[in-house]
Formats: sequence, structure tokens, C-alpha cells
Amino acid sequence: MKLKGIFAALAAILVMGMLTGCLGEDKFKQEVEKEAGAVKLVREVQRGDYDVITTAELKQLIDAKEEMVIVDTMPLEASYEKNHIPGAVQFLFPIPDMKTWNTDETAGKTKADYEKLLGPDKDKLIVVYCGFVKCTRSHNGAAWARKLGYTNVKRHPGGIFAWKGAEYPVETGK
Repeated sequence: MKLKGIFAALAAILVMGMLTGCLGEDKFKQEVEKEAGAVKLVREVQRGDYDVITTAELKQLIDAKEEMVIVDTMPLEASYEKNHIPGAVQFLFPIPDMKTWNTDETAGKTKADYEKLLGPDKDKLIVVYCGFVKCTRSHNGAAWARKLGYTNVKRHPGGIFAWKGAEYPVETGK
């Protein structure tokens, strides 16, 4: 009887391991997913002609009081007002690749509105972020900053999730 119980427990552990990927099967599939995400990010960066910045690098710049514009590209009420990187300003961009400016996708705001938000200094550091690496709102915001002639544009791909994951402070409200 004890032997039967041990085999049942081992079978249960084996099934659980297979379901949770503990036996190594999922690590290969996970790597394919990571690769696809990394390649997607690289291609967006190449297409948008901007640079990237890590969470730690952005925090260092904020701590050093570097002059920059930080743009949160997520919805105002659903995201930005709940939490955003300190000092960030909000400008909504859509998730799908925004090849042409469509005011329906930017909450009625125009290219001129975005340019006004970014300011007249085309060489000032512009950092654009959204929620997380897979979110392409930040790609659209960074790519459009470049299209408007800004030369020092960086995308923070980890976005607010990476910022909070690093346990850095956030702001709330408008």
C-alpha cells in the first residue's frame, strides 16, 4: 500500500513538473518567446531610429536631475493617473504601429500638440515609455518624436512595470 502511495505521489510530482515546466521542456519554448520579443524590439528600434534606455539608466538620470522630457504613452485615467514615473507627462499613443498620424488614435491630439509637449529644443533628451516591453505605444511615441526632428530620443522598453519591479518610486494623479 505504501509503495502504491509513493508511486502516486511521484506521478503527481511528474505531472506537476510537466505542467509547470520544472523538467525543462518549457525553458526551450520560453526561449523562443524571449527571442521573438527581443527581435521585435530590435526591429522597432531600427525602424524608429531611436535608442533605448534601461530602467537603472533612467533612474540615474532622474537622480542626477538631467534635463529631459519623459513621456508616458498610456491612457490618462486607466494608467497614468494611477502611477507613472516621476516627472513624466502623458500623451496617449495607440498600440498598433502608427505609420500616419491619426487624431482618433491620439485622443484628438495633433502632431503640433506632441511637438509642443516635447518643447522647442530638438536636441533635448526625450524618453518615451509605456507599460512593458511588448507594448508598442512607446515605439510610436519615440518614432514620432524622431519624425518631428528630435535627435536624442530613447525608448524605455521595460516601462512602468520594470520601474515598479525595480521598486523605484512612482507618482499618481495628473
